[in-house]
Amino acid sequence: MIGKLYIVATPIGNLEDLSFRALRILQESDFILCEDTRTAEHLLKAYDFRKPLISFYHHSPASKYVEIKNLLLDGKIVSLVSEAGTPGISDPGNLLINYLHQENVCAEIIPIPGPCAAIAALSAAGFSADRFLFLGFLPTKNKRKKFLARISENMETTVFYESPYRILKTLEELTATIEDQNRRIFVGRELTKKFETSYRGTFQDIIAQVKTHPIKGEFVVVVEGRSSAASLV
Repeated sequence: MIGKLYIVATPIGNLEDLSFRALRILQESDFILCEDTRTAEHLLKAYDFRKPLISFYHHSPASKYVEIKNLLLDGKIVSLVSEAGTPGISDPGNLLINYLHQENVCAEIIPIPGPCAAIAALSAAGFSADRFLFLGFLPTKNKRKKFLARISENMETTVFYESPYRILKTLEELTATIEDQNRRIFVGRELTKKFETSYRGTFQDIIAQVKTHPIKGEFVVVVEGRSSAASLV
């Protein structure tokens, strides 16, 4: 029997965003791999079922990869979930999938699409998304200036994540880096959650607005591309 690994997208906040298919797959799984077992338990409890959970995170030891490989070789149905959103997008899911390919593990790897904070923010920003650059979380120290310069010069829309501890610093640094102060930006905070807030305008506008609300939760930042801004002048 061939094992199956499902890459299951889960809600980024609102639990109603879990798809019917994702729910069915989780219920049918023998094991669920998760970054944070507490978050996974909360999700399963909301839908009134339990499954064996296996902790899998960025610094999981090599033995954990072998354990998962053996489950699949035994024909088990395994689901991989991230703490929120789509596995493999700024989380360690891609490391596991790459390992299984390198080990030539005979198992089906099946994506179950769904919520993703970056895509949700892009859909609400109103900027061109025919092509875009996704940067995950910006570096806190090394290469940070290089990343900021890359955003400044990018001709397409750029999307990245930021923590509440650095959001103002990042916006202020971008303001100092970007020459065209008419470039527009969209900032989404706590998307799909109770205190969801979104801001859209120039950098100066957004900095002023962010300061007026509690700086809590995770942020998604969407920066208009340089060519898009120029076309509006």
